[in-house]
Amino acid sequence: MKKITLALLLVAATAFAGDVVKRGDAISKDAKTAALEDVMSAPESYLKTPVVVEGVISASCERQGCWMQLVPENAKDGVRVTFKDYGFFVPLDAKGMHARAEGVASIRTLPKDEVDHLESEGAKISRNADGSAREVSFVANGVELWK
Repeated sequence: MKKITLALLLVAATAFAGDVVKRGDAISKDAKTAALEDVMSAPESYLKTPVVVEGVISASCERQGCWMQLVPENAKDGVRVTFKDYGFFVPLDAKGMHARAEGVASIRTLPKDEVDHLESEGAKISRNADGSAREVSFVANGVELWK
């Protein structure tokens, strides 16, 4: 009887553990939060001190899950989230999931060949006339995903 009870508890714990997918470092309980819209509109303010942002995944890398496009709830535009030191990936079926990410903003110019590569993986990027793109992104050290 004890074995059956223990087995049922393990199955229940596994089922509930599947509700939130965690990747990378745990999100700090005392981390400052910031609206994703604020990070997008003033990324220079979020380049050094980590913050927690939240949104919906509108797209993710279709090949290995090495980035995700995070948009504010009910919005069209967002930021591409990469993962610190290429240290973890999100599930390939992450599109449509809700996400929290802790990290810092990043601003850089992507060369045309990198933009081509990202678009081949499903990214939506606004290009400059020469094919390059100025990208505001978010580098996460940890993420939590849920449906």
